[in-house]
Amino acid sequence: MDFLTDIPFQLDLAALMRQAHVEAGTEDAGEFERLAQRVREVARPKAVFCEAFIEDRGEHTVTIGGFTFRSRMLRRNLENVERVFPYVATCGAEIDGLASPADEFMFPYWLDAIKLGLLHAALRHLNAHLDRVFLLGRTATMSPGSGEAGVWPIEQQRELFALLGPVEQAIGVRLTESCLMVPNKTVSGLRFRAETDFRTCQVCRRERCPSRSAPLDERLWNEVHGG
Repeated sequence: MDFLTDIPFQLDLAALMRQAHVEAGTEDAGEFERLAQRVREVARPKAVFCEAFIEDRGEHTVTIGGFTFRSRMLRRNLENVERVFPYVATCGAEIDGLASPADEFMFPYWLDAIKLGLLHAALRHLNAHLDRVFLLGRTATMSPGSGEAGVWPIEQQRELFALLGPVEQAIGVRLTESCLMVPNKTVSGLRFRAETDFRTCQVCRRERCPSRSAPLDERLWNEVHGG
């Protein structure tokens, strides 16, 4: 396992305040800016990854580094792939220790918006590092629990973390009994070379999802669900 802990970041205050519905020039804007400054002083976004190889394929399974992953969509996407890059990227646990002002009920919501910006910084740095070191070219990613439950069950986070190694010791990300990750602004998955673009949103029917990045592909959805 390799880890990236010295990740540079910038906080785009204007964009973050728009996302958090904070109007510029208001008292709330001043509080938001002070919070952002506190975050700058302590935040340490991080990522871990490893290079792994596919050892076996079943009808709906793929075995990577001794761990078997069960997903019809993952099996399909890795049909012609031999090497994958498991990863975890996080905003970092350091800012969870920031104390909330007693009179500021919006603090948790604002902090989550800033943490998301830090997570994006970690992902950009990780992807740039992988592209530079491994010359990946065109790639796609899949994450356990992303999209509908049948695509790749969230319980397979356990196998992904086991494949990576001591993630918590390396970057402070803990996997709960229900397979959620702490800190909350953390993502995990597999990145791999791909001839065509793939996004989990293509096999998800949750039309009102705020994170949707691609329309539903009925053909793919039927393939995943055995239609």
